[in-house]
Amino acid sequence: MKIGIMGGTFDPIHNAHLMLAEYAYRTYSLDEVWFMPNGNPPHKQNQKGRTDAVKRVDMVRLAIAGNSAFRLEEYESRRKEISYSYQTMEHFRAVYPKHHFYFIIGADSLFALKNWVHPERLLQTCTILAACRDKMNQHDQMEAKIRQLNWEYQADIRLLVTPVTATASQKLRQMCKNGQSIAAEVPKAVEEYIISHHLYRN
Repeated sequence: MKIGIMGGTFDPIHNAHLMLAEYAYRTYSLDEVWFMPNGNPPHKQNQKGRTDAVKRVDMVRLAIAGNSAFRLEEYESRRKEISYSYQTMEHFRAVYPKHHFYFIIGADSLFALKNWVHPERLLQTCTILAACRDKMNQHDQMEAKIRQLNWEYQADIRLLVTPVTATASQKLRQMCKNGQSIAAEVPKAVEEYIISHHLYRN
C-alpha cells in the first residue's frame, strides 16, 4: 500500500491540513493518509497556551471522521519520549515492510530538513512530498532545494503543488483567545469541540 504520513501537533487541526492531505492522496494515488498527532515534538517544548495530546487526538479523530481514506495514527501521541521523525519512520518500515510511505512536509520543513535529527536515516525510509502553494515565489527555490537534497542523500523528494492557502494553528489559537470565530477554518465538529472544552481561551 502507498501510505501518506501527515504529522504535526494539530493544535488545532484545520481545513488546510485536510486539503493538503487530500491533494497528496489524489496527486500520488495514495491508498491512505495517516494523520499522526505528535505527543512530544522536539521543536515545540514550550507548552504554554497549547492543548494536551488527548484533546488534539480527539480533534483529529473528529476532523477525519467519514473519510475512509484518512486514518488516525496514535504512535507518537502515546509516547512519553520526544518523537523524532526518523525513529517513527524506521518503526513503520519495520512493522509494515510491504507499505511505501510518503512523508508530507511544508516548504519551511524542506529548507530546514538538513537540521533535523538524522535526516539521512529519515530519507532512506520514505518518499518526501514537499508542499508548495500553486506557483508561489518559492516554487523555483523549492525545486532547486529538492534537486540538491536528492543528490546529496540519494533521496526521493518530490514537489506537491497545491492551491492550499497557508493557515497557522497559532493564529487560530489567538483568534479563539480573542473570542473570534474560527468556523471558516476548521470542520464544524472541531469548532464545537473547541467551544465545549473551552480550549485556547486563557
